Amino acid sequence: MNTLRQPILNELDRYQQLFRQTLTHEDDFLGQALSHVASRQGKMMRPVLLLLVAKEFGPVSDVSVRAAVTLELLHTASLVHDDVVDNSAERRGQPAEHTLFGNKVAILVGDYMLSSALHQAALTGDMRIVDIIARLGGTLAEGEVRQLADIRQAVATEAAYFNIIRHKTAALFEACGRLGAISAGAPEPMVQTAALLGETIGTCFQIRDDIFDYFEDDAQRIGKPTASDMRDGKVTLPALYAASVDTTGEAAKLAAFVLQRSASDADVMRLVELTKQHGGIDYARDTMETYRRRARRLLDDFSNSEVRSALAAYVDFTIDRDR
Repeated sequence: MNTLRQPILNELDRYQQLFRQTLTHEDDFLGQALSHVASRQGKMMRPVLLLLVAKEFGPVSDVSVRAAVTLELLHTASLVHDDVVDNSAERRGQPAEHTLFGNKVAILVGDYMLSSALHQAALTGDMRIVDIIARLGGTLAEGEVRQLADIRQAVATEAAYFNIIRHKTAALFEACGRLGAISAGAPEPMVQTAALLGETIGTCFQIRDDIFDYFEDDAQRIGKPTASDMRDGKVTLPALYAASVDTTGEAAKLAAFVLQRSASDADVMRLVELTKQHGGIDYARDTMETYRRRARRLLDDFSNSEVRSALAAYVDFTIDRDR
């Protein structure tokens, strides 16, 4: 991450200052709740992508920096709400907002950040940015509802899996590419290229996250217990593939139990075992490699060699990261 951030180190400093500023409040209680959220910025994958794309088209403006803050506020608000919906006790190895402050405060803090996101979007003075952020909020909510509906209806197909990704993780990264290009005044063909690059990266990001769920060592590094997705009633790409090729039907049966939330711990661990035996992990990794090649072809359209190299490293990091 340090290497691929090199072209935008100063811009990232500007971003972090503004992000912290927007999550500062004079009210002690709200200030504490916002400060807890601000302390979990992680690797800043989305702001880094947006700012790198903007750098392709010249010096990064305040509009691009504010667009990065806007997007991250929206993303962070969605995570606060998701943790309440999923009843997740932790986020990035730390207590979730609702664990410390309760569901009511967590929901209201998420609402406050959504409002702040729209305010920051308006301050860019570009209605295209406001429109993208407003629509993205709806897309993320739609993706969450689709996932809950699929779980309730015990639907588990590869097509449904990628549809959910497009409405959640990929949509966020697609917006990074699009906002980075628009905020920098890029021509429309490059806006579309940057958006497609973001969507491609976002798809890889989610698949890689899903693979972590099948390995205890990886889970320990990211503070996420093994098979936590399955325990939440979610069947991801590796297990979907295993269910489709297991001629005994055992994997498909166990996947159905997971979706119905009737799977025991032994059922879950057996499905993890079958997923590995039937090449589910390899299939997911091969799928990421297909997307890696697609991303590299898109990078051919970028003319700034420093940015192109950083974005190539960004793609590799997304796919090859160990946490």
